[in-house]
Amino acid sequence: MSQSPDAGATRPAFRNPVLPGSHPDPSILRVGADYYLATSTFEWYPGVRVHHSRDLAHWRPLGGILDRTRLLDLTGCPDSGGVWAPNLTHAGGLFHLVFGNVSTYAGGFTDCPNYVTTAPSIEGPWSDPVLLHARGFDASLFHDGDTSWLVNLVHDWRPGHGGSAGLEATRYDPTARRLVGDPVRIQLPPGAGWIEGPNLYRHDDRYYLVTADGGTGYDHQVTVSRSRHLAGPYERDRNGPLVTARHRPDWLLQKAGHGSLVRTPTGDWHLAYLVARPHGTHGPCILGRETALTPVRWADGWPTVPGGLPPLEVAAAGPRSGPGLPVADVDGFDRPRLGPQWSTLRRPADPGWVSLTERLSHLRIRGGRSPRSLVGPSLVARRVTDRRCAFDATVEYRPRTLGHLAGITAYYNTRNWHHLHVTADDTGTPVLRVATSDRGALTVHPTTAALTDGAPVRLGLDLDGAELRFRYDTGGGWQPAGSSLDATVLSDEHAAEFDGDQIRTLGFTGAFVGLWVWDLDGHGHHADFDDAVYTADPAR
Repeated sequence: MSQSPDAGATRPAFRNPVLPGSHPDPSILRVGADYYLATSTFEWYPGVRVHHSRDLAHWRPLGGILDRTRLLDLTGCPDSGGVWAPNLTHAGGLFHLVFGNVSTYAGGFTDCPNYVTTAPSIEGPWSDPVLLHARGFDASLFHDGDTSWLVNLVHDWRPGHGGSAGLEATRYDPTARRLVGDPVRIQLPPGAGWIEGPNLYRHDDRYYLVTADGGTGYDHQVTVSRSRHLAGPYERDRNGPLVTARHRPDWLLQKAGHGSLVRTPTGDWHLAYLVARPHGTHGPCILGRETALTPVRWADGWPTVPGGLPPLEVAAAGPRSGPGLPVADVDGFDRPRLGPQWSTLRRPADPGWVSLTERLSHLRIRGGRSPRSLVGPSLVARRVTDRRCAFDATVEYRPRTLGHLAGITAYYNTRNWHHLHVTADDTGTPVLRVATSDRGALTVHPTTAALTDGAPVRLGLDLDGAELRFRYDTGGGWQPAGSSLDATVLSDEHAAEFDGDQIRTLGFTGAFVGLWVWDLDGHGHHADFDDAVYTADPAR
């Protein structure tokens, strides 16, 4: 295992990824003694997940910032659209969150309006988002003394132009919450090509531009350039990328890129960035893109990571602050609100379709639209954070037609999922079945069992690397529900689809497991769930 040179007995060590499962594009921030990490959420509510720490080793989930349609509207959001690369900063006593809401990325176009919202506390209340512009994506704020700038990639839709016109910076007025004047084009190093995820920093009278380079796949890397002037010209670090695994396909942590820097109270620096853990060498990434942390040293005016590889284990930034409040692995649905481990697909968990009070200690979900609909699904899910794990829940359901389905799912997007569900056959008898969608090709497997109408049934799944198995228990012990299934259909690589060189569907989210109810009759026929349990292999 790689370890940071200053790892000592008095400092707790943590393993990377520090935020396992789908937590990409991390934006790290320190305010006083508190660290915050904000990550992308795409088509899932609440938008922009945030974690809190005091030592960089132990992270407490705070849930999502954009938790209502006033702050974020994901109606009709495409797969892997929605919230890309949020940016969290603090200035003038306020938290500033910049985020894009992508409604289109196919056919050479990217519609990404960028918004800013502010709050006096990380818990809110957050102001109504203000539109800044929609010229490009991966926007970030840079507070340079009394002046603030918005920095972003400029998207170029014209064929033959490569999709990017470089980077720009625009003055931002934090009091009025609006841009001021015309954008200034940033003079990048020669041959910089497509770079994204820009974050600006000032250190020792120089400006440092930290960017994502090489795409989002196995050539991903964090690169650094510097200049005496904010708009450049910038020179690239001759020592190469700050961190990457592109030349080490055998390394556990791949796709290292899209980073942001933070300085500790003692003057040390750390880099937060995304990584992925594939199944096999450059294989499918079922867990999606995760967040890792790495100490950074300064040498000859450049930030450096020893070896340039994402380390597997590093020391924390300070004394142990305690374990904090872990994400609940067992949820009996005894609280009035969903816990921070849960997310909902394309719409917030409002009383119109989700209730934790109508039936004591149960989660009631009213059936939503079909799996291919971009409007009105009824899916409550959590990220898969381990390559070997299990997920179980009890469902009580009285299906009346073949359009009524309720159960558990291993889910990637509208075109890729597995669903163990209770439904009704042609005679109205409740039955247990498995359905699969593989790039939109549907398979309904043979009936697993006949059930007693409305009786509770325990449903479970086991993920073991590239294999997925469903099971069920009606009171006599666990029984297999069908045969082994291909879990790689839930990977980023499998979800990405292209028409020639044109994007059809992106694969950015990683896999989820959760509770899914369909009512294709359109009346919100409900199911009740209890005792949802996520069990991880401790070896991760």
